[in-house]
Amino acid sequence: MSATPPLVSVLLPFYNAAATLDETLHSIRQQTFTAFELIAVDDGSDDDSAAIVRHHARDDGRIRLLQPGRQGVVGAMNSALAAARAAIAARMDADDLMAPERLELQYRLLCDQPQLAAVGSQVQLFPEEQVQGGFHEYIRWQNACISAHDIADEIYVELPIANPSLMFRREVVLALGGYRDGPFPEDYDMLLRLHHAGHAMAKVAQVLLHWRESADRLTRTDPRYSREAFARLRSDYLARDPRLHSGRPLVICGAGRRTRQRAQLLLEHGFRPVAWIDIDPRKIGNTVHGVPVHAPQWLDQEDKPFVLSYVTNHGARDVIAAQLQGMGYVRGRDYLMVG
Repeated sequence: MSATPPLVSVLLPFYNAAATLDETLHSIRQQTFTAFELIAVDDGSDDDSAAIVRHHARDDGRIRLLQPGRQGVVGAMNSALAAARAAIAARMDADDLMAPERLELQYRLLCDQPQLAAVGSQVQLFPEEQVQGGFHEYIRWQNACISAHDIADEIYVELPIANPSLMFRREVVLALGGYRDGPFPEDYDMLLRLHHAGHAMAKVAQVLLHWRESADRLTRTDPRYSREAFARLRSDYLARDPRLHSGRPLVICGAGRRTRQRAQLLLEHGFRPVAWIDIDPRKIGNTVHGVPVHAPQWLDQEDKPFVLSYVTNHGARDVIAAQLQGMGYVRGRDYLMVG
Protein backbone atom coordinates (compact mmCIF):
# COMPACT_ATOMS: atom_id res chain seq x y z
CA MET A 1 0.00 0.00 0.00
CA SER A 2 1.39 3.35 -1.05
CA ALA A 3 2.23 5.88 1.68
CA THR A 4 0.80 8.65 -0.52
CA PRO A 5 -2.95 8.94 0.03
CA PRO A 6 -4.90 8.13 -3.13
CA LEU A 7 -7.22 10.65 -4.73
CA VAL A 8 -9.77 7.99 -5.74
CA SER A 9 -10.71 4.69 -4.14
CA VAL A 10 -12.09 2.13 -6.60
CA LEU A 11 -14.56 -0.14 -4.80
CA LEU A 12 -14.80 -3.63 -6.31
CA PRO A 13 -16.90 -6.26 -4.52
CA PHE A 14 -16.73 -9.69 -6.18
CA TYR A 15 -18.06 -13.21 -5.82
CA ASN A 16 -16.93 -16.16 -7.97
CA ALA A 17 -15.85 -13.84 -10.78
CA ALA A 18 -12.79 -15.77 -12.01
CA ALA A 19 -14.09 -15.87 -15.58
CA THR A 20 -14.05 -12.08 -15.99
CA LEU A 21 -12.04 -10.59 -13.12
CA ASP A 22 -8.61 -10.66 -14.80
CA GLU A 23 -9.86 -8.58 -17.73
CA THR A 24 -11.62 -6.16 -15.37
CA LEU A 25 -8.47 -5.66 -13.27
CA HIS A 26 -6.39 -4.99 -16.38
CA SER A 27 -8.85 -2.29 -17.45
CA ILE A 28 -8.55 -0.63 -14.03
CA ARG A 29 -4.76 -0.79 -13.92
CA GLN A 30 -4.51 0.80 -17.39
CA GLN A 31 -6.24 4.02 -16.35
CA THR A 32 -4.68 7.31 -17.49
CA PHE A 33 -5.42 8.56 -13.96
CA THR A 34 -2.93 6.77 -11.69
CA ALA A 35 -3.55 8.26 -8.21
CA PHE A 36 -6.05 5.62 -7.14
CA GLU A 37 -6.30 2.63 -4.87
CA LEU A 38 -8.32 -0.46 -5.68
CA ILE A 39 -10.15 -2.15 -2.82
CA ALA A 40 -11.27 -5.58 -3.94
CA VAL A 41 -13.63 -7.26 -1.47
CA ASP A 42 -14.03 -11.03 -1.75
CA ASP A 43 -17.61 -11.88 -0.80
CA GLY A 44 -16.82 -15.49 0.09
CA SER A 45 -15.76 -16.79 -3.33
CA ASP A 46 -14.94 -20.48 -3.73
CA ASP A 47 -13.28 -20.18 -7.15
CA ASP A 48 -9.94 -18.63 -8.17
CA SER A 49 -11.11 -15.01 -7.89
CA ALA A 50 -8.98 -14.16 -4.83
CA ALA A 51 -5.90 -15.73 -6.42
CA ILE A 52 -6.40 -13.54 -9.49
CA VAL A 53 -6.54 -10.41 -7.31
CA ARG A 54 -3.42 -11.50 -5.39
CA HIS A 55 -1.57 -12.02 -8.68
CA HIS A 56 -2.34 -8.45 -9.75
CA ALA A 57 -1.58 -7.07 -6.28
CA ARG A 58 1.94 -8.53 -6.39
CA ASP A 59 2.64 -6.33 -9.41
CA ASP A 60 0.63 -3.28 -8.35
CA GLY A 61 0.81 -1.86 -4.83
CA ARG A 62 -2.38 0.13 -5.37
CA ILE A 63 -4.46 -3.05 -5.04
CA ARG A 64 -5.80 -4.22 -1.66
CA LEU A 65 -7.64 -7.50 -1.15
CA LEU A 66 -10.13 -7.79 1.70
CA GLN A 67 -11.69 -11.13 2.66
CA PRO A 68 -14.31 -10.52 5.35
CA GLY A 69 -16.32 -13.61 4.39
CA ARG A 70 -19.77 -13.90 2.88
CA GLN A 71 -21.80 -10.70 3.44
CA GLY A 72 -23.78 -10.24 0.25
CA VAL A 73 -23.20 -7.52 -2.31
CA VAL A 74 -24.33 -4.68 -0.03
CA GLY A 75 -22.19 -5.82 2.89
CA ALA A 76 -19.17 -6.23 0.63
CA MET A 77 -19.76 -2.80 -0.87
CA ASN A 78 -19.98 -1.17 2.56
CA SER A 79 -16.80 -2.97 3.66
CA ALA A 80 -14.99 -1.46 0.68
CA LEU A 81 -16.48 1.96 1.45
CA ALA A 82 -15.31 1.78 5.06
CA ALA A 83 -11.78 0.75 4.07
CA ALA A 84 -11.38 3.47 1.43
CA ARG A 85 -8.80 6.19 2.08
CA ALA A 86 -9.71 8.66 -0.65
CA ALA A 87 -12.35 11.39 -0.50
CA ILE A 88 -13.69 10.23 -3.85
CA ALA A 89 -14.91 6.67 -4.47
CA ALA A 90 -15.65 4.93 -7.76
CA ARG A 91 -17.86 1.87 -8.10
CA MET A 92 -16.87 -1.03 -10.29
CA ASP A 93 -18.20 -4.52 -10.91
CA ALA A 94 -16.06 -7.59 -11.49
CA ASP A 95 -17.38 -8.35 -14.96
CA ASP A 96 -17.28 -4.88 -16.54
CA LEU A 97 -14.52 -2.88 -18.22
CA MET A 98 -13.37 0.69 -17.68
CA ALA A 99 -12.39 2.85 -20.63
CA PRO A 100 -8.81 4.11 -20.03
CA GLU A 101 -9.97 7.70 -19.35
CA ARG A 102 -12.83 6.84 -17.00
CA LEU A 103 -11.30 7.85 -13.65
CA GLU A 104 -9.55 10.89 -15.11
CA LEU A 105 -12.64 12.39 -16.73
CA GLN A 106 -15.02 11.66 -13.87
CA TYR A 107 -12.60 12.99 -11.26
CA ARG A 108 -12.13 16.15 -13.32
CA LEU A 109 -15.91 16.66 -13.54
CA LEU A 110 -16.29 16.35 -9.75
CA CYS A 111 -13.43 18.79 -9.20
CA ASP A 112 -14.75 21.28 -11.76
CA GLN A 113 -18.31 21.17 -10.42
CA PRO A 114 -18.19 21.04 -6.60
CA GLN A 115 -22.00 21.19 -6.44
CA LEU A 116 -22.13 17.62 -7.76
CA ALA A 117 -22.19 14.78 -5.23
CA ALA A 118 -21.89 11.99 -7.79
CA VAL A 119 -21.17 11.49 -11.47
CA GLY A 120 -21.65 8.66 -13.91
CA SER A 121 -20.94 8.17 -17.58
CA GLN A 122 -22.51 6.85 -20.71
CA VAL A 123 -22.18 3.08 -21.09
CA GLN A 124 -21.96 0.52 -23.86
CA LEU A 125 -23.35 -3.00 -23.55
CA PHE A 126 -21.34 -6.06 -24.55
CA PRO A 127 -21.22 -8.72 -25.90
CA GLU A 128 -23.79 -7.69 -28.48
CA GLU A 129 -25.24 -11.17 -28.93
CA GLN A 130 -26.28 -11.27 -25.27
CA VAL A 131 -28.20 -7.99 -25.34
CA GLN A 132 -31.99 -8.24 -25.51
CA GLY A 133 -33.91 -5.74 -27.62
CA GLY A 134 -35.63 -3.88 -24.78
CA PHE A 135 -32.35 -3.28 -22.99
CA HIS A 136 -31.03 -1.34 -25.99
CA GLU A 137 -33.92 1.10 -25.56
CA TYR A 138 -33.16 1.46 -21.85
CA ILE A 139 -29.49 2.22 -22.55
CA ARG A 140 -30.43 4.82 -25.18
CA TRP A 141 -32.63 6.51 -22.58
CA GLN A 142 -29.99 6.25 -19.85
CA ASN A 143 -27.22 7.59 -22.09
CA ALA A 144 -29.39 10.63 -22.88
CA CYS A 145 -29.57 11.55 -19.17
CA ILE A 146 -26.49 13.74 -18.90
CA SER A 147 -27.03 16.96 -16.95
CA ALA A 148 -28.04 17.29 -13.31
CA HIS A 149 -31.36 18.62 -14.57
CA ASP A 150 -31.87 15.56 -16.81
CA ILE A 151 -31.16 13.13 -13.98
CA ALA A 152 -33.38 14.93 -11.47
CA ASP A 153 -36.24 14.99 -13.99
CA GLU A 154 -35.84 11.31 -14.94
CA ILE A 155 -35.10 9.84 -11.49
CA TYR A 156 -38.57 8.28 -11.16
CA VAL A 157 -38.52 6.72 -14.63
CA GLU A 158 -35.73 4.22 -14.15
CA LEU A 159 -32.17 3.96 -12.85
CA PRO A 160 -30.57 6.94 -14.68
CA ILE A 161 -26.92 6.08 -13.90
CA ALA A 162 -25.41 2.62 -14.34
CA ASN A 163 -24.18 1.58 -10.90
CA PRO A 164 -20.67 0.44 -11.96
CA SER A 165 -20.14 3.80 -13.68
CA LEU A 166 -20.76 5.78 -10.48
CA MET A 167 -18.15 8.00 -8.83
CA PHE A 168 -19.13 9.92 -5.70
CA ARG A 169 -17.94 11.99 -2.77
CA ARG A 170 -17.43 9.40 -0.05
CA GLU A 171 -18.44 11.67 2.84
CA VAL A 172 -21.83 12.27 1.21
CA VAL A 173 -22.61 8.55 0.91
CA LEU A 174 -21.28 7.84 4.41
CA ALA A 175 -23.51 10.60 5.78
CA LEU A 176 -26.47 8.76 4.26
CA GLY A 177 -25.42 5.58 6.05
CA GLY A 178 -23.81 3.82 3.11
CA TYR A 179 -25.68 1.34 0.96
CA ARG A 180 -28.90 -0.11 2.38
CA ASP A 181 -29.74 -3.80 2.32
CA GLY A 182 -33.31 -4.90 1.73
CA PRO A 183 -35.79 -6.35 -0.79
CA PHE A 184 -34.95 -3.63 -3.31
CA PRO A 185 -32.17 -2.64 -5.75
CA GLU A 186 -29.51 -1.00 -3.59
CA ASP A 187 -28.09 1.02 -6.50
CA TYR A 188 -31.41 2.69 -7.35
CA ASP A 189 -32.06 3.21 -3.65
CA MET A 190 -28.76 5.08 -3.31
CA LEU A 191 -29.53 7.42 -6.22
CA LEU A 192 -33.02 8.09 -4.88
CA ARG A 193 -31.61 8.86 -1.42
CA LEU A 194 -29.03 11.22 -2.91
CA HIS A 195 -31.80 12.95 -4.87
CA HIS A 196 -34.10 13.26 -1.86
CA ALA A 197 -31.24 14.65 0.22
CA GLY A 198 -30.86 17.46 -2.33
CA HIS A 199 -27.63 16.27 -3.95
CA ALA A 200 -27.00 16.87 -7.64
CA MET A 201 -25.70 14.19 -10.01
CA ALA A 202 -24.51 14.40 -13.61
CA LYS A 203 -22.56 12.43 -16.22
CA VAL A 204 -19.55 12.63 -18.45
CA ALA A 205 -21.10 12.60 -21.93
CA GLN A 206 -18.82 9.83 -23.11
CA VAL A 207 -18.80 6.03 -22.95
CA LEU A 208 -16.46 5.27 -20.04
CA LEU A 209 -17.87 1.89 -19.00
CA HIS A 210 -18.40 -1.28 -20.99
CA TRP A 211 -21.28 -2.97 -19.20
CA ARG A 212 -21.33 -6.74 -19.58
CA GLU A 213 -24.67 -8.38 -20.24
CA SER A 214 -25.21 -12.06 -19.39
CA ALA A 215 -28.14 -14.31 -18.55
CA ASP A 216 -26.75 -15.13 -15.09
CA ARG A 217 -26.00 -11.54 -14.05
CA LEU A 218 -27.23 -10.84 -10.50
CA THR A 219 -29.62 -8.18 -11.71
CA ARG A 220 -31.24 -10.81 -13.93
CA THR A 221 -31.61 -13.53 -11.29
CA ASP A 222 -32.10 -11.84 -7.91
CA PRO A 223 -35.68 -10.77 -6.97
CA ARG A 224 -34.27 -7.55 -5.47
CA TYR A 225 -33.76 -6.37 -9.06
CA SER A 226 -37.15 -7.42 -10.43
CA ARG A 227 -39.49 -4.95 -12.17
CA GLU A 228 -41.80 -5.12 -9.17
CA ALA A 229 -38.99 -4.35 -6.71
CA PHE A 230 -37.96 -1.31 -8.78
CA ALA A 231 -41.56 -0.12 -9.06
CA ARG A 232 -42.27 -0.46 -5.35
CA LEU A 233 -39.05 1.34 -4.36
CA ARG A 234 -39.77 4.11 -6.85
CA SER A 235 -43.28 4.55 -5.46
CA ASP A 236 -42.03 4.67 -1.87
CA TYR A 237 -39.74 7.61 -2.68
CA LEU A 238 -42.24 9.33 -4.99
CA ALA A 239 -44.79 9.24 -2.17
CA ARG A 240 -42.39 11.34 -0.07
CA ASP A 241 -41.63 13.87 -2.80
CA PRO A 242 -42.64 17.37 -1.56
CA ARG A 243 -44.30 18.17 -4.90
CA LEU A 244 -46.99 15.61 -4.13
CA HIS A 245 -47.71 17.30 -0.81
CA SER A 246 -48.15 20.86 -2.07
CA GLY A 247 -51.95 20.78 -2.00
CA ARG A 248 -52.31 20.71 -5.79
CA PRO A 249 -54.79 18.21 -7.25
CA LEU A 250 -53.12 15.07 -8.62
CA VAL A 251 -53.75 13.77 -12.15
CA ILE A 252 -52.36 10.53 -13.61
CA CYS A 253 -51.71 10.01 -17.34
CA GLY A 254 -52.38 6.50 -18.57
CA ALA A 255 -55.58 4.66 -17.71
CA GLY A 256 -54.61 1.27 -19.15
CA ARG A 257 -54.48 -1.84 -17.01
CA ARG A 258 -50.69 -2.06 -16.66
CA THR A 259 -50.39 1.67 -16.01
CA ARG A 260 -53.03 1.48 -13.29
CA GLN A 261 -51.20 -1.44 -11.66
CA ARG A 262 -48.00 0.60 -11.36
CA ALA A 263 -49.84 3.73 -10.24
CA GLN A 264 -51.63 1.66 -7.59
CA LEU A 265 -48.30 1.30 -5.73
CA LEU A 266 -48.36 5.07 -5.22
CA LEU A 267 -52.06 5.22 -4.42
CA GLU A 268 -51.48 2.71 -1.61
CA HIS A 269 -49.73 5.59 0.18
CA GLY A 270 -53.07 7.42 0.45
CA PHE A 271 -53.06 9.52 -2.72
CA ARG A 272 -56.21 9.87 -4.81
CA PRO A 273 -56.16 11.49 -8.25
CA VAL A 274 -58.89 13.87 -9.31
CA ALA A 275 -58.67 12.55 -12.88
CA TRP A 276 -57.01 10.04 -15.17
CA ILE A 277 -55.87 11.09 -18.65
CA ASP A 278 -55.83 8.84 -21.71
CA ILE A 279 -55.91 9.15 -25.51
CA ASP A 280 -57.93 5.98 -26.06
CA PRO A 281 -61.52 7.00 -26.96
CA ARG A 282 -62.77 3.72 -25.46
CA LYS A 283 -61.48 4.82 -22.05
CA ILE A 284 -62.37 8.53 -22.19
CA GLY A 285 -65.63 9.19 -20.38
CA ASN A 286 -65.34 6.10 -18.20
CA THR A 287 -64.17 6.01 -14.59
CA VAL A 288 -61.36 4.25 -12.73
CA HIS A 289 -62.32 3.55 -9.12
CA GLY A 290 -64.90 6.30 -9.40
CA VAL A 291 -62.45 8.83 -10.87
CA PRO A 292 -63.20 10.17 -14.39
CA VAL A 293 -61.01 9.51 -17.42
CA HIS A 294 -60.49 12.61 -19.60
CA ALA A 295 -58.77 13.40 -22.88
CA PRO A 296 -55.45 15.31 -22.63
CA GLN A 297 -57.18 18.60 -23.56
CA TRP A 298 -58.85 18.58 -20.14
CA LEU A 299 -55.47 19.55 -18.66
CA ASP A 300 -55.49 22.90 -20.50
CA GLN A 301 -56.72 24.92 -17.54
CA GLU A 302 -55.49 27.97 -15.64
CA ASP A 303 -55.20 26.26 -12.24
CA LYS A 304 -52.88 23.47 -13.22
CA PRO A 305 -52.94 20.19 -11.31
CA PHE A 306 -49.76 18.22 -10.70
CA VAL A 307 -49.42 15.51 -13.34
CA LEU A 308 -47.73 12.12 -13.11
CA SER A 309 -47.36 10.35 -16.45
CA TYR A 310 -47.03 6.59 -16.04
CA VAL A 311 -46.88 5.96 -19.80
CA THR A 312 -43.68 3.99 -20.42
CA ASN A 313 -43.54 3.81 -24.22
CA HIS A 314 -40.70 6.17 -25.14
CA GLY A 315 -42.42 7.64 -28.21
CA ALA A 316 -45.73 8.14 -26.39
CA ARG A 317 -43.91 9.66 -23.42
CA ASP A 318 -42.32 12.27 -25.68
CA VAL A 319 -45.71 13.10 -27.19
CA ILE A 320 -47.22 13.56 -23.72
CA ALA A 321 -44.35 15.80 -22.65
CA ALA A 322 -44.79 17.94 -25.78
CA GLN A 323 -48.54 18.24 -25.15
CA LEU A 324 -48.03 19.26 -21.53
CA GLN A 325 -45.38 21.81 -22.42
CA GLY A 326 -47.68 23.20 -25.13
CA MET A 327 -50.26 23.85 -22.40
CA GLY A 328 -47.72 25.66 -20.24
CA TYR A 329 -46.71 22.81 -17.95
CA VAL A 330 -43.06 22.82 -16.84
CA ARG A 331 -41.34 19.51 -16.24
CA GLY A 332 -40.29 19.08 -12.65
CA ARG A 333 -42.54 21.90 -11.50
CA ASP A 334 -45.90 20.81 -12.93
CA TYR A 335 -45.37 17.23 -14.07
CA LEU A 336 -43.11 14.20 -13.76
CA MET A 337 -42.54 11.08 -15.84
CA VAL A 338 -42.76 7.84 -13.84
CA GLY A 339 -41.64 4.37 -14.88
